Amino acid sequence: MNDTTSTAVSPVPASAAPVRDEGLGEITRRTFWEANERHALGIGFIVFVLLLWEVIPHILTLSRGMDLFFTTPTQVAMTLYNMFASGEIWPAFKFSAVAFSVGLGLSIVAALPLGVIIGRSHTMNAMLDPFITAFNATPRLVFLPIILVWFGIGMWSVVVVVFIGAVFPLLINTYAGVRNADRLLINVVRSFGASEWQINKLVILPNSMPFIIAGLRLAIGRAILGIVVAEFFGGSSEGIGVMMNDAAGKFQVDIVFAGLVIFMALSLVMVGGVKVLEARLSRWRPENVKSF
Repeated sequence: MNDTTSTAVSPVPASAAPVRDEGLGEITRRTFWEANERHALGIGFIVFVLLLWEVIPHILTLSRGMDLFFTTPTQVAMTLYNMFASGEIWPAFKFSAVAFSVGLGLSIVAALPLGVIIGRSHTMNAMLDPFITAFNATPRLVFLPIILVWFGIGMWSVVVVVFIGAVFPLLINTYAGVRNADRLLINVVRSFGASEWQINKLVILPNSMPFIIAGLRLAIGRAILGIVVAEFFGGSSEGIGVMMNDAAGKFQVDIVFAGLVIFMALSLVMVGGVKVLEARLSRWRPENVKSF
C-alpha cells in the first residue's frame, strides 16, 4: 500500500441537472418579454378580434339582404379615412370635441374646490350630501327636456348635459378623499403654524389625489356618455352622435361604427392623459420620495 493518500472524487448525482450558462441574448429576450408581456397580449387580442370581425360579416352576409346590417374593420377604416380626407367629418368632430372639453373643464373647475369645501366642513357635508347623492343617482336623460327648455337646441345644451354627467363622480370622489385624509398629519402641520391654504395644498390634496384621479376617470366616461345622450336625443343638430343617428336611419353601418371608433379613441386618449397625470402627481407617496 502506497503512503501517498489519494483523494476520492465523489461522482455527480444523476438527479443533479448541469448548470446551464444563459447567454446575454437569452437573458435580454426574456427581460424584454417580461417588460412587454402585458402590451403584447393586449395588442395580440385586439388583432385577433379585428380578424374575427373581418371574417364574420362575410359569412353572415351570404344571405341576401344581410349586408345592410354588417360591416368590416376594413370598410370602417376606409370610411374614416375618406371622411377625414374630404373634411366631411370635421364640423361634427369639432362640435363634439368642443362640447366635451368645455363640459368636462367646467365640471373639474366646479367639483375640485367644492369637494374640498364639503370634505372639510361637516355642516356643508350634512347640507349638500343628500342633494348630491340624489342628483348623482338620477339618470342624465331625465334632465334633457328641461335643459332643452332653458338652453335650446345647440352647443350649450350638450355642454350642460356633459357637465351634469361629469361633475358628480368627480365631486363625490374629491370630498371622499378629503374626508379620508390623515387627521394626525393635518394636526401636526397645523401645530407648526400652517394656514388652512397650506394644509389644503400640502396635506389634503396630495392625500386625496388617488380619489380625485379615480373620479376623473369616471367623469371622462360620463362626459362622453353625456355627448351621446344629448346628440342622440335632440339636444343638438350637429356632432358625431347626430351623424351616427342619421347614418343608422339610412342603414349606413360603416358610418355608425366610424363614430363609435371616434368616441372610443377619444376615451383612450383622455384615459391615457389621466394615467400620465397620475404618474406625475404620485411623487408625494412614500415609495416615491427618493425621486424628489
